[in-house]
Amino acid sequence: MARVFADRRDAGRRLAHRLGDLGDPGDERRDRAGAGTRAGPAPDDLVVLGLPRGGVPVAAEVASALGAPLDILVVGKVGVPGHEELALAAVADDGTVVVNAQVQAATGLEARDVDALVSRHVAALARRGAELRPGGAPVDLAGRTVVVVDDGMATGATMRVAVEVVRHQRPRRVVVAVPVAALDAAGAVAPSADRVVCVLTPRDFHAVGQWYADFTQVTDGEVRALLAAPRSGAVEGVDDA
Repeated sequence: MARVFADRRDAGRRLAHRLGDLGDPGDERRDRAGAGTRAGPAPDDLVVLGLPRGGVPVAAEVASALGAPLDILVVGKVGVPGHEELALAAVADDGTVVVNAQVQAATGLEARDVDALVSRHVAALARRGAELRPGGAPVDLAGRTVVVVDDGMATGATMRVAVEVVRHQRPRRVVVAVPVAALDAAGAVAPSADRVVCVLTPRDFHAVGQWYADFTQVTDGEVRALLAAPRSGAVEGVDDA
């Protein structure tokens, strides 16, 4: 199997090419349903979020190409005790909590029990966010077009949680962007996002790393350096491999 991307930075540059219309306020583009055109947002309305850690080098290239601010989004799922695969809530490092009321009702958990479970997760994510974003506050997402970036999607589970917590912060639009995704994962995320952009949706997807020549683990130090670096200033292209 040929490796398509040299590394995450190469993948980010190729992904940014598919998102170029977002950085041009004069462009017209079709919405997800193809029911009409709408003007692209001004760059000041854009923010790019990378999912740590592997998504951050990809997101940094996208942010640089679009002239947009770069931030991270540390997210997690709170499972029902004893049935952790059942999502009770989605949480983020900035304290955003989205409780699944139907799951809570079905389990009979009291509000105080949910609060206790969620609090522990939020505290852990807040510590993690502070480690990766020392001295900085999360970028405000309200009213903005938010591009959520990862280095790939195998199942889409983490990305669905990310979109859920971003939605809770009242953005104007949410764009999911990844270099490579399994077809099922892209399909699972599409209903919750305004737009899903992938460079590749290969038929023989097995793992994200198989599409990278260099898929070395990203370190915390690299994430901090990328967040500190100054940023320079769909046609939904999808290649089937």
